Amino acid sequence: MSDPVRVTVETDDDHETVRFHGTDGRVSVDGATFSFDVDDVRPPQTGSDTETDGDGGEVADGTYLTTLDDVPSETTMRFEALTGRRGVEGIVQRQGESVVAWENSCAHEPDVRIDKGMGAFVADGQLICENHGARFDVDDGFCTHGPCQGQSLRPIDVVVRDGDVYVTDDRFDSCRTLGMF
Repeated sequence: MSDPVRVTVETDDDHETVRFHGTDGRVSVDGATFSFDVDDVRPPQTGSDTETDGDGGEVADGTYLTTLDDVPSETTMRFEALTGRRGVEGIVQRQGESVVAWENSCAHEPDVRIDKGMGAFVADGQLICENHGARFDVDDGFCTHGPCQGQSLRPIDVVVRDGDVYVTDDRFDSCRTLGMF
């Protein structure tokens, strides 16, 4: 597995979040244990439809995520990009008639989410990690201030076509928006 999977177990009194880099694991908290085993089998890829963007470059067809009108410009919206049953949480933000997207994970401490479920804090063109104060440029995800200065958020390829947003990142074969919290 190339990307780690985040597992969170919550009870009435406590919670535990752990990142795993393998295909199986176990998380215990407050007497409850969650065990999992996932495979990394991707469905066979068939020929993909492509079209050209405004600059004449090819754009992969992608997987529909949402409408451009539903993507906020003053904060972010969470989504999950999936490979089979395994997902990576992402965030998307509108910038005029285009969008940008990243994995919802701070470069300084990957278990910390930039958007905890109510939209990320954005000020002066930067996403701000509320845990560490790290600031990431909304254009490219580059950290300009904080404990991970010089690092970047991990991008997720997205495109806007005919007023709709599509995930075009070839790591994923499906996606869905996530609600609050």
